[in-house]
Parts: sequence; structure tokens; C-alpha cells
Amino acid sequence: MSKFKYIATEEDNGQELRWILRHRFKFSSRFRTKIKFGKLLCLNGVETPGWKKVKTGDLVSISLPDEKSDFPPENIPLDICYEDDDLLIINKQFGVTVHPTRGCPCHTLANGIMKHMIDNNQSYKIRFVNRLDTDTSGLLIVAKNSYTQNHITNQMRQKSVQKRYKALVLGNVSDDKFTIDLPIGRPDDGSIHRAVMPVGGSPSITHVTVLDRMTKDGQDYSLVDLRLETGRTHQIRVHLSHIGYPIVGDSLYGGDGSMLINRQALHAYKLSFVHPVSECPIEITAKLPDDIEQALKLIRNL
Repeated sequence: MSKFKYIATEEDNGQELRWILRHRFKFSSRFRTKIKFGKLLCLNGVETPGWKKVKTGDLVSISLPDEKSDFPPENIPLDICYEDDDLLIINKQFGVTVHPTRGCPCHTLANGIMKHMIDNNQSYKIRFVNRLDTDTSGLLIVAKNSYTQNHITNQMRQKSVQKRYKALVLGNVSDDKFTIDLPIGRPDDGSIHRAVMPVGGSPSITHVTVLDRMTKDGQDYSLVDLRLETGRTHQIRVHLSHIGYPIVGDSLYGGDGSMLINRQALHAYKLSFVHPVSECPIEITAKLPDDIEQALKLIRNL
């Protein structure tokens, strides 16, 4: 089945197919190479090399290669917020690792997606476009093909993907709105811990807006909205801890709060980007999970 189609115009008459690929499709050079060596280019329904020339009215079509992940399927609940032939967007629950690792080879989100794929008679390679820590909940993008993955990744590089989070932090955040622009690095290669590193750190920018301020039993709390301009590992957690407002429940970065919640109170609640194929704007939101809502109720005495 052809994924992308284009009908040659009078202006295209006499042009080679590879010229059409470069100028009439928004493909990366890497994807064009995949089309060439995968023999995925057709002219009027027939597989055709790129040096062939088109005539007005010719149908140029490109198929995507058949790919499939081979993770063992597992019955892991999925909260699917959006799905089509190119994308799957999931509201990830806390406590679930995104992708199998040496330390966590199974019971991951990838295993759950594999079962969903089989149950729905689908076949694609699972490509996570963004990542969330195990104990961070919220929206996660899965691309079903390399074109979709590359397109959204490029949008991220161009800072046109909007990623928004909400976090409950310790302390009364004084400024209503501000930006944290501090480089983040890994002080010890043998540790998962990250830190602000003026020398050797990668540029990291987090925009912060205070949504609410609360006090309970002499302890101040703030609910904040966060927009990421970069996406470093543990970026929000490191930035907030560094300026003195660690996330409630984040034991790695100094956030006490075990009486309120048993993980860091951080949730990726909003994603905005342009759909790679339809080119329509996509905006997905996910409400705060029950454990963060319960923590807020306890603080507010509701």
C-alpha cells in the first residue's frame, strides 16, 4: 500500500523521479536513501529507479517498508489518547518503564504496546519519540514508521513541539513566571544522578509558571506549570531542585513527601505538534492522575 502519492504537473514534466522526491516531498536525505535502497518508489504503480523521468499526470508513489518490533507481548494496561496509521499517543501510568533495558528487560510499556499491536492486527516497529522516567506519568509519542519519527524529531529540534508538565513542589515559589536557563550534565558516569554543571553541561531551558500556592502544617507547596525548551534527562527535576523547589516525592533530588505520594509528583499533561502526514495541528492533553490529585486534596484539606 502506497503511503505517499503525488501527481506530476506540467511544471514537473521531464524531471527525474529523484528530483520529484527532493522538491515535491518533505523527506529527509536519510529517508530518501531508504526509499532508494528499499526500492520503495513507484511510477504509475510500477517500481521505478530514480533516474526515470516523469510526464504530466504521472502518479508518483512511495511505500513504507514492512517493519515489526519483536518484544514479548504482555497484558499491560494502555491509556490511549490518540491513534492513527502513523502515531500512537499514550498517557503513561507511573511505575512503568518505557522501554526494555538490561535492568528491566520486561513488564515495560513496549511489551504492552506489542500486545495492543497484535490484538489489533497491526504491524510496525515501536519508535518512542519522547521518553518519560519510570515514575513520571503522562503523554508519550510512539511513531509507527521512520518518516513519522524523523518528522517529529525535527520539529523538536526546531522547538516547534510544545511539551507541558505539571509538578507539585516543596516551597513557596516566589515569582509567578520565570525561566531556568542552566546547563545540565552527569557528574558521575556510574550514576543516574544529573546536576547543573556550568562547565561540561548541555544547554537546558525550562519555563515555569506558578498555578497555585498552598500551606499545610507549616510546610509551603506550589503547583507549577512547566514548558520544556530542551529535553535533557531529569531536566525538570534537576532544575527545580537546584533553585530550591524540589518536586514532592522525588527522593533522588531532595523532594520529601512520602506521606503525600509515593513517587515524584510530575505529570506530562500536554503535547502540541504538527501531524507529519496530514500536516494538521495536533494537541493532546491528559488530566492529572489520581495520586497527584489526592496529594493536592490532602494539602488543601478537601
